Amino acid sequence: MIALPDVFVDNEGIYLLSHSIGLPARGARDAAADYFEVWESDTSHAWPQWLGAIDGFRETLSRLIGGQSASICPQSNVSSALSKMLGALHQSFDAPTILLTEDAFPSLGYVCEHAGYVVRYIAADLDATDPAVWKSALTADVDIVLITHVHSNTGEQIPVADIAGIAHRQGVLSIVDVAQSVGVLPVDVGAWDVDVVVGSCVKWLSGGPGAGWLWVRPDLIERCAPVDVGWFSHDDPFEFDIHDFRYAGDALRFWGGTPTVLPFVIARHSIDAIRSVGVGVIRQHNLAMVDQLVDALGDRVLSPVRPERRSGTCVIRAGEGAVEVLSGQGIAVDQRRGAIRASPHIHTNEGDIETLVAALLARH
Repeated sequence: MIALPDVFVDNEGIYLLSHSIGLPARGARDAAADYFEVWESDTSHAWPQWLGAIDGFRETLSRLIGGQSASICPQSNVSSALSKMLGALHQSFDAPTILLTEDAFPSLGYVCEHAGYVVRYIAADLDATDPAVWKSALTADVDIVLITHVHSNTGEQIPVADIAGIAHRQGVLSIVDVAQSVGVLPVDVGAWDVDVVVGSCVKWLSGGPGAGWLWVRPDLIERCAPVDVGWFSHDDPFEFDIHDFRYAGDALRFWGGTPTVLPFVIARHSIDAIRSVGVGVIRQHNLAMVDQLVDALGDRVLSPVRPERRSGTCVIRAGEGAVEVLSGQGIAVDQRRGAIRASPHIHTNEGDIETLVAALLARH
């Protein structure tokens, strides 16, 4: 096993919840202190510094996912990003229809159901990792396909590029949710050839809550007329003419009113930490740790075994009360549908996995 940099804060016990809230990166408090320093000592310069920090967040994120920083707009969370996007595209279709899976995160369904779209679902009992299933569901009346890169409850990785290719050949726009994948799986908006990506920094990126984001393909931006706007959606936010609104020329037209800042200061720091390690290195380490689980637990592992179908999360069959028992032994996991979810990051080592395996086997 290669030596890995120590980029996360120290944590007692074994932390396997990067699919939920990642451990903070070292130095996050110092990054936050810079935000308060200008506020406390030089208030007149606070907004220029804060807005500069958000520009820095956009630039840093663009280096992680590809594309241009001008195509990125900060959002409070994935639901907000999706809601603004669907609202902006609604006028483009006569009877807007969107397709997603029943295994998508519930918030996505809630947004779609309330956005004035006809919503179609790929049933949970179908294999969403098979592009043919999507092709069959992409009937002529579908306008947008919403692809969840990683299903949080099953640990499945969905073949984004294949599905987006099918969609484009049929004139269907593609939106991808990378909340459960960015930071542990490669995300390349250019290689995928997708139209929109929505994401968050709270999980594998260790950026904490509040730093969501939206990426929009550059030539799609001009087609979009967001309904939920504010002064920071304006081409010149500081013009202050109530009778003259002009959409920002880039993705910031989706921004809205007075923005939050601190979450993006912290998230920029955390993304820099992840990039210093490299997503490829994180992915290979995660695969090795999950291989160890598969070898030890066999068919108790319910998530995909083949690497190309895996996410960063291993789903393991466990009885009721498993989370509480493991927590009592200093092992942090959570539970969905009668199984536990364990997500090894670079702060996880072979001994941690051995401890988890022993605790699980001791229950049977």
